[in-house]
Amino acid sequence: MDDDFDEIDRRLAHALALDGRAPFGLIAEVAEVSERTVARRYTRLRSTGTIRVVGRPAAVATGAVEWFLRVRCAPSAAVAVAEALARRPDTSWVMLTSGGTEIVCAVRADHDTDSETLLLDRLPRTSRVEAVSAHSVLHTFYGGAESPVAKLGPLDAAAAARLRPEPPDGPGGPVRLDDGDRELVAALADDGRSTYEQLAARTGWSASTVRRRLHELRRRGAVHLDLDVDPRLFGRGVRTLCWFSVPPADLARVGEALAGHAEVAFAAATTGPTNLCATVLCADQQGVYRYLTEQVATLPSVAHVETAPVIRIVKEVGGGTVPRARPHH
Repeated sequence: MDDDFDEIDRRLAHALALDGRAPFGLIAEVAEVSERTVARRYTRLRSTGTIRVVGRPAAVATGAVEWFLRVRCAPSAAVAVAEALARRPDTSWVMLTSGGTEIVCAVRADHDTDSETLLLDRLPRTSRVEAVSAHSVLHTFYGGAESPVAKLGPLDAAAAARLRPEPPDGPGGPVRLDDGDRELVAALADDGRSTYEQLAARTGWSASTVRRRLHELRRRGAVHLDLDVDPRLFGRGVRTLCWFSVPPADLARVGEALAGHAEVAFAAATTGPTNLCATVLCADQQGVYRYLTEQVATLPSVAHVETAPVIRIVKEVGGGTVPRARPHH
């Protein structure tokens, strides 16, 4: 574990991963510290970019489509292109991988009528973009409202049960977000723990209307809260993207197996040359090797694995560019 963090920090992060808007008083009870300590630790961790609670619209519930783009650039252009992608409101995260020559980003298309061609047309127009591949997310096995901190955190099952909110209602029709809802989500993307009064100022609604509408959107699964967390808090300083080719008959089984691995922060079935991708968090490069040879190697019918170490995170899930570079190797 990183010496800059301790068990109280990890309990706080685990609690926020379970419910990003949990009251500090409740977190203090389950973490077995004072409320003042929780508030002080949260302020410190948030100010250093170690943790941040952010609200996101859920693609499935709102009828949106999420794409992963892999953009290969000339080395001299990669940072500029990545920063341009990070400024776009429809990107949720942007990473530099593979020695700084490839950018991987998540792009949200609000309507399924948005085609792959439309997504590619929105890329920064420069001849230094050498190749692009687009992968539509078909099914998420782990991620979104499910945080990797839930696998790594120190809170026991009883404490977690006190914090975990009621699960969203079962699937229904898509939830259509109006302009006020979108402004609410934008405010939560800046700070998922904004007070109802602060959210009211952003939306023009009353605080009671904000409270009611946010509860409704969370109940219907249209909005969820993510915890953007520096994985070094849990001793996982190396982030690697893995792309798998799996026969369709085994896709669900392999995806569900990945979802159960402690190292996997995200796993999803996609379109494209590969059909399954995962984000893997390990302590070091030796940990990546052990994960591939001891766990991935036992998965059935994995025909091909491509790995891409993340060397820089340009944008995280909340919509803002990362305030400081984080070493990942």
